Amino acid sequence: MINFLARRLLSGVVLILVITTITYALIYSNAANAARNILGESATAADVAAKAKELGLDRPLHVQYLDWLSNAIHGDFGVSWFTNEPVSSLLANRLPVTLSIVIFAVLMTAFVSAVLGVTAAVRGGWVDRLLQVVSVIGFSLPNFWVALVLVVLLAVVVPIFPATGYVPATESLSGWFLALILPVTALVLGGIASAAQQIRGAVIDVLDMDYVRTLRARGLSSTSVLLKHVLRNAAPPALTILSLQFIALLGGAVVIERVFAIPGMGTLTINSSLQGDIPALMGVVVALVILVVIVNLVIDLANGWINPKARLQ
Repeated sequence: MINFLARRLLSGVVLILVITTITYALIYSNAANAARNILGESATAADVAAKAKELGLDRPLHVQYLDWLSNAIHGDFGVSWFTNEPVSSLLANRLPVTLSIVIFAVLMTAFVSAVLGVTAAVRGGWVDRLLQVVSVIGFSLPNFWVALVLVVLLAVVVPIFPATGYVPATESLSGWFLALILPVTALVLGGIASAAQQIRGAVIDVLDMDYVRTLRARGLSSTSVLLKHVLRNAAPPALTILSLQFIALLGGAVVIERVFAIPGMGTLTINSSLQGDIPALMGVVVALVILVVIVNLVIDLANGWINPKARLQ
């Protein structure tokens, strides 16, 4: 298990290094006009050159990258070019907001899709057909459209939930919960539809295996076979699906945060991109890549714990 963990950690570190290197090269190779964007069109050529030197953009790209990397390893991602606020502080303020949305969404996706998928696989018939229809409909609806409909129905016509904004859990737990209901619901609809289909397929595959028929022939109840054997063997593909859903939800949160005016990583990403705030954008990329690597590592460990064969792959 230690070798399995070491291999996964090493591959995660390599992945972070590769993605940050490629991202840095792509972003900073086009940063020649960054000083002009910061100072405005009325700035003189001398002012632009002085600003570029102040930002370190006059140095070779590989020197800039190695300097950034050595600082990033120590948690220093530089400062925002527009607000002079440390990027690490920006991330520390925004990341918990996005994480609360995405973790809430993943938990809801896992629970609802597991119930729907297992029920459809076990019951079959009209329940299975209904799930197919609902999944197709749910998967085809854009999350931003669902968000707008939810705001109109449940925040404007019937004002049950707040239409916009975010309340930290430290200020009000009930306010935090109510503020997350609509964004999370809009975010998870497509994910639940997709994950329920995948879980249904995984459970059906296990139910068709010979050992399941043998267990039933030996007199074990259907509930015991399902809970003790089928779900355990269907869990690895379900966990993989949830890890993919986590990544998809992170991407979806960018749009949802914009719709609900939530000050999370999605809003920071869009604002940084529009302004050309490259240090902030690099910080966002690093934070999200590390987050994805951690989630995949946790999923790999869970798969290794459930299925010992996975440790040998």
